[in-house]
Amino acid sequence: MAEQRTGQILVDLLVNWGVRHVYGLPGDSINELIEDLRKRQEEIEFVQVRHEETGALAASSYAKLTGELGVCMSIAGPGGIHLLNGLYDAKADKAPVLAIVGQVNSEEVGTGAFQEINLEKMFDDVAVFNKRAQTEKQLPDLLNQAIREAYTHKGVAVLVVPDDLFAKKHSYDVKLTSKSYYRPEISPQPRHLDEAKTLIQNANKPLILAGKGASEAKTELINFAEKIKSPIILSLLGKGVIPDHHPYCLGQHGQLGTKPAYHAMKECDLLILVGTQFPYRDFLPDEVNAVQIDNKPEHLGKYYPITVGLAGDAKETLDKLTSIIPENEDASYLEKYQEKMKKWSVSLQEDKRSSKEPLHAPQVMYHLEEVMKPNAVISADVGNVTVWVSRYLPLIDQRFLISGWLATMGSGLPGALAAQKAYPERQVVGISGDGGFSMVMHDFATAVQQQLPIKMVVLNNSKIAMIKYEQEQLGHLNYQTDLGDVDFAKFAEACGGEGYRIETYEDLSTKMKQAFLSKKPAIIDVVIEDQAPLPGHIDYQSAANFSKYIIKNFFESGDLDLPDMKEAVKRLY
Repeated sequence: MAEQRTGQILVDLLVNWGVRHVYGLPGDSINELIEDLRKRQEEIEFVQVRHEETGALAASSYAKLTGELGVCMSIAGPGGIHLLNGLYDAKADKAPVLAIVGQVNSEEVGTGAFQEINLEKMFDDVAVFNKRAQTEKQLPDLLNQAIREAYTHKGVAVLVVPDDLFAKKHSYDVKLTSKSYYRPEISPQPRHLDEAKTLIQNANKPLILAGKGASEAKTELINFAEKIKSPIILSLLGKGVIPDHHPYCLGQHGQLGTKPAYHAMKECDLLILVGTQFPYRDFLPDEVNAVQIDNKPEHLGKYYPITVGLAGDAKETLDKLTSIIPENEDASYLEKYQEKMKKWSVSLQEDKRSSKEPLHAPQVMYHLEEVMKPNAVISADVGNVTVWVSRYLPLIDQRFLISGWLATMGSGLPGALAAQKAYPERQVVGISGDGGFSMVMHDFATAVQQQLPIKMVVLNNSKIAMIKYEQEQLGHLNYQTDLGDVDFAKFAEACGGEGYRIETYEDLSTKMKQAFLSKKPAIIDVVIEDQAPLPGHIDYQSAANFSKYIIKNFFESGDLDLPDMKEAVKRLY
């Protein structure tokens, strides 16, 4: 076999693994590989971003959406450091991501050369695979191994490469590894299915809590719920697993959840966890039997004391359970919470359809719902915006994307970029607060350069509003949560995109529709009034702490800031 540049061999392997996009920035310690990517740009696209954090977050988002490998690249030193936030997002949400990170030339490693840092040590906690190549002949096999580990463990693989190795030539004729991955299939043991069957038969008030792991089992989940007469609560990452308006759906749970979900969880006598690692123990019931379905046995009972664990794929396991369980004839528990959910939904509709000014986030969600298309991808940021999207924007068949376990602000725009690259024909909507968006806004220019017609809705209240509310909930006065006013619509125009500034209710519908008719990337900058993202249920301590804030604020400023308190009291009772 003729000798080739090692970079060329690596690009061949990436193409053969099905990689179509690489996110990153060119630079001195990866320039040799960049040259090999340039020569193959018809087969594998290098997506130039403005910041490596965006690249890593986009790679993570791409992997979450498609299940395929997300790939990002950076130079040594500062570039590698910038990748960390996005890589931790991939680790936390179990997304297969490969990071190819440059290093100083081989003969300079360990000498404290310019921009040299101990990359292997830095990436040790985030990665399931973390190796530095010593010679060019190692690289192809290391790349195959890295990709296989990323897929196997649904995590981050990091390959650190001194740039000179990409340029060295050799013949890749003696292979130690293959460019393939074989996904294992596991099924629950029959005796565990029988134990789960017994628990379900003996339950009077069974309740399902489903997460992202049930996303490929929508039909099976609904069939199972219908047979056992169980309401379905969705974790945040599970939003969209079934339609939000489905008669069995009680919405999300936890701090951003619904009141019916909270009370149904308190009342249930059997909790069935399907494809979720719900982390908020305080929102789960005490001393009830629990069944958990998960395709990773190590997750069973990790965050909640279960009675029976079913190690298997959600789709297959739910189908088996449904086939062996007799029909539940008592639908009283289900019907009780269906009625409560109807009342809750009416209350939400009143908030959404209000024409009052100044504008509030629920009104924005209503008008966004009117222009949202089937099969769209909704990339939500982290903060108060998470509450507004999860509670007020119902999904039918749309995909929902968010930074889940890491919950990093600034994920909305990178997620939208990745979604549009993954699904060029679909509508892609990013929704951010002004705090999260301003962390990554520079990469709106990437959307313009790439001609990606994403629509970024920015809920602009000139505050880090989630933190403001958290300070108030603790009974503290607000400090350093004001951000100042930024006109993001003008910023969009400065980048070469379209910008729409919405400040009145009259403009809300017309400008929203105008923006979504455009085929260009656009920012819809909606000026909203600050509003506490009150939970569906407020506990006594939270209400008491909020009262402390009201009193402190009155004595400090003379302003008896009562509207949020009235709402809190109303929801408490």
